This record gives sequence, structure tokens and C-alpha cells, in this order.
Amino acid sequence: MPNWQQVQEEIKAEQDGAPHPHNAIREKYLRQLQKHTGRTVIAYYSGFLSKGGIEGLEINDDDKNGFMMCIHETDQSRGLDLLLHTPGGDVAATESRIYYLKQIYGRDIRAVIPQAAMSAGTIMACACKSIVMGKHSNLGPIDPQFGGIPAVGVIEEIERAVEDIRREEKYAIVWNPILSRLTPSFVQQCHWAVERAKEYSKEVLRDNMLADKENAEELASRIADRLSDLSRNKAHNRHIHHQEAQEMGLNIEVLEETPELQDLVLTVHHCYMHTLVNTPAFKIIENHKGRAWIKTIG
Repeated sequence: MPNWQQVQEEIKAEQDGAPHPHNAIREKYLRQLQKHTGRTVIAYYSGFLSKGGIEGLEINDDDKNGFMMCIHETDQSRGLDLLLHTPGGDVAATESRIYYLKQIYGRDIRAVIPQAAMSAGTIMACACKSIVMGKHSNLGPIDPQFGGIPAVGVIEEIERAVEDIRREEKYAIVWNPILSRLTPSFVQQCHWAVERAKEYSKEVLRDNMLADKENAEELASRIADRLSDLSRNKAHNRHIHHQEAQEMGLNIEVLEETPELQDLVLTVHHCYMHTLVNTPAFKIIENHKGRAWIKTIG
């Protein structure tokens, strides 16, 4: 299979004979990937690495229109391989997306992470029966954010302030200006967001990936706690690679153990990255039958 440079050369060669060479090359290799797996293939790609700051890069409710179009006329009995490359996004939209996909494909959904599925993208992956990751792939922490502020961090900071002031009242002078900027409604939202993210992650893990395990409830709880533990992860953009994901109990298929699949997945990934870097497209939802929902700048 072609590497990054060879895909680029193939796109350039295609430009002489096709009006949309990036689309043509992507479709070609998506079909080859589907032929190899025998499963429905849907790619969900965000241009967050090359077009940061654009509204709509995140998981949102509008994406459902793209999934509806790509699911139409696919063979539901073959299961779904969902290629995920996303920075994450709205948890409510993520829940709705997972619900919809499960209504169509049941539990037979496999997440494939060619590079990165962060935050709510990790929750989507956890809802699948297994996660395919290469040595270069990563998931990320699932702790909710409000405008870049970690909800868990807000809660932990308040707890630390209470402890400091309880121990020595003089610390109130330091903490009062900080605490005065936090409204009760915002703090409550933080608590609810953290609880919902953890509980929902436990729910989807228990209902699919861990459904056949005797200790599913305990294992799901442990994984959700680990993924949302800010004191351990330190940052919301921390990369969680396949070995750590396996160690915490996720069902990980290592991409390098199936060389032909590895070649196909990486070639498809290169096709998407070239498209997102070199065209106005910033989000693509596409299936192996050539149906594509593409959002562009302008």
C-alpha cells in the first residue's frame, strides 16, 4: 500500500484526469479497505490538526446528518468499522451518535483509530466492541471541559480551598478572590458534567465491550475512573497509547499484528490527511460506497 508521499504523488497524477482527485483516491482505498474486512466502513475525520480554531471541528449534532447519509443503503448485517479521527466535542451529541449507530448495527461496531480520538472521541471508541490501535495511535482523557477549563479541576480546587481554610483560616485571604469568580450554578454544572461523563462511559463499556465479562461492572467503573482522573492524567490532551489502554482493561486490537489491515488503514488515513491539509474541507464523514458528507471553509 502507498505511504504518505506515494499517496501525495498519486493525487497529483490524478489531477490531470479528475476534477476532484482527493475524493477519487480516498474512495479507491476505502473500497479496498471494505473489500478486505467485508464490513461496512465509515470514516469520521476532523481537520483539527491542520485547521484549528474553526467552528464545527468538534463532535456536534450537525454530524448526525452526515452519518444518516453514509448509513443509508449499507448492509447492516455486516457490522461497522468506524474510523475515528477527532478532538472530541459535545457529550450529548456523542451519546446521540452512539445510540443511533447501535440502533443500526447493534453491538457489532469496531472503532479504528488511525491517529487520535480524544475526549468524547474516546467515549465513542469505548462504546464499540473493540478498538483497533497502532503503536502511533492514541485515545485521551474524558474529563469534561468548559471553555478549556477542566470541570474536575474546578471541583478539586474548591475541595483544596475548603481543606486549606479549615486547617488555617489565614488561607481565606488567598482563596477568597479565586472562589468569588465561581458561581454556584457553574460549580453545579461541573459536578453534573463529571458525573455524567463517568456514568455514561461505564454504561457503554458495560453494555458492549465488557458485556461478556463476569466483572463487567467493576471493570467498567475502573476504566471510567482512570480515563477521567485529572490528578493522574494531568492534562486533557494527554495521549493514551495502546499498551496503557490494554492495561486499564479496554479490548484493544493491535494494528501491527495484521499487516494487510495496517497498510490499508494507514493509506486511507494518509488520503484523509492530504484532503484536510490541501483542500477547504475541515470535516469529512464518508462510507466505502462513495457517499461523502464534507464540510468546507467558506
